[in-house]
Amino acid sequence: MKKAKMVVDKEYKIAEVDDRIYGSFIEHLGRAVYGGIYEPGHPEADEQGFRKDVLDLVKQLNVPIVRYPGGNMVSAYNWEDGVGPKEDRPKRLELAWRTIETNQVGTNEFADWAKKAGTEVMMAINLGTRGIDAARNIIEYTNHPGGSYWSDLRKKHGYEQPHNIKTWCLGNEMDGPWQVGQKTPYEYGRLAKEAAKAMRLVDPSIELVTCGSSNSSMPTFPEWEAETLDHTYEEADYISLHQYFGNYDNDSQNYLANGLELERFIETVTSICDYIKAKKRSKKTMMLSFDEWNVWYHSKDSDSKLEPWTVAPPQLEDVYNFEDALLVGSILITFLKHADRVKMACMAQLVNVIAPIMTDNMGASWKQTIFYPYMHTSVFGRGVSLHPVVSSPKFDTKDFTDVEYLDTAVVYNEESEEVTIFALNRHISEELKLDINVSSFEDYQLKEHIVLENENLKAVNTVFKEDVKPHNKGKSQLKDGFVEAVLTKASWNVIRLKKIN
Repeated sequence: MKKAKMVVDKEYKIAEVDDRIYGSFIEHLGRAVYGGIYEPGHPEADEQGFRKDVLDLVKQLNVPIVRYPGGNMVSAYNWEDGVGPKEDRPKRLELAWRTIETNQVGTNEFADWAKKAGTEVMMAINLGTRGIDAARNIIEYTNHPGGSYWSDLRKKHGYEQPHNIKTWCLGNEMDGPWQVGQKTPYEYGRLAKEAAKAMRLVDPSIELVTCGSSNSSMPTFPEWEAETLDHTYEEADYISLHQYFGNYDNDSQNYLANGLELERFIETVTSICDYIKAKKRSKKTMMLSFDEWNVWYHSKDSDSKLEPWTVAPPQLEDVYNFEDALLVGSILITFLKHADRVKMACMAQLVNVIAPIMTDNMGASWKQTIFYPYMHTSVFGRGVSLHPVVSSPKFDTKDFTDVEYLDTAVVYNEESEEVTIFALNRHISEELKLDINVSSFEDYQLKEHIVLENENLKAVNTVFKEDVKPHNKGKSQLKDGFVEAVLTKASWNVIRLKKIN
């Protein structure tokens, strides 16, 4: 059995965890909205047509913020199409995903859904086909109290009080050639800066996210960040990062090492931000919003065969397996290890479209494998991220060297007097014995050891059977200031300590 050890001390603080790193994303794409969160006539639909069974699952995830309405879709979206009487709303050709958008759900309906889900809205504006004027108008519509054209129109539409949406994305993936209205770094930087200025004149309290590169493999990365931030650094509060992973080579050990690629991405963007800070002699530190991330590769063949110009087709409906859940856990661990700079993150997406929650039209809803590490970190990962001192055996793969078998993050919630250790054993065939020095946490006891494991890395959950689900029978004991744990092969572990009162 391989052995690892770590020291966890309450004084080894990284930063307070911003709850918004457990955010998600709903785009007008596939069945995320229509057939996902919204399905009038469904047995579980409420008076507005929102599925209550889906809302219940979203609440289990304790999602703090949800990005909307896109995504690629937003770059050709006219927000005005989605407000006002539903019978007057136009059906449009949605260019990003080549579907028909009925606009039966828009800004007001989504704000209502967010309240029901107990979450906040991160709204994206169209900087592809539109710009400053549309940006200032939508924020006037959503956030201004009244006495102006757009705010009074909101009232006419039945919303007397403003929605007060505080977090706004200045476009989406504007470096991408697939994007309607793709921009050069100069074009985007200038437009985003001026849109930001206009939006802040309407509502100075908002937070703004400027577009980073679409992923770390873009040929313009990281020059895009450097040039765009030269324009937007003082106007924006965050820069976005997007990244998706897939086990295309069916190499599980290499696949589970992708947390290192994610770390490199975060650290590179952080260094560019700090370079621009120094260049501008700024006192502000730019924070990171990882507002698109997930595993995405299972559905790409079937997506290529879909007929265009239909309503809510089954697009990007990846069926996730057990090893995907392990990588999702590793991604969340990586965010916690960088809690000093990663302040928001959105799993893309929330329902049906590369999502932890799946539904059948007019039928049931269920939890995909990735639901569980997302839920565990969101529920138990609130507090201060600590820096554990780790000693772990390592391995090499096709793409990575010196990968630690133990991938871990620790969160200390002083208010509830709890410590949570998230631990991934990356070894796909051997257990890992883990000794944890927790002597700085006097009078704490072991509360539980949750494990997500399966003999089959390719095991999946379906509407009929949940083959991948956690149990709390992990092998751990706490004695004389040390936790002795056994992490089964290829397993996700949540070890919780609680102070004795």
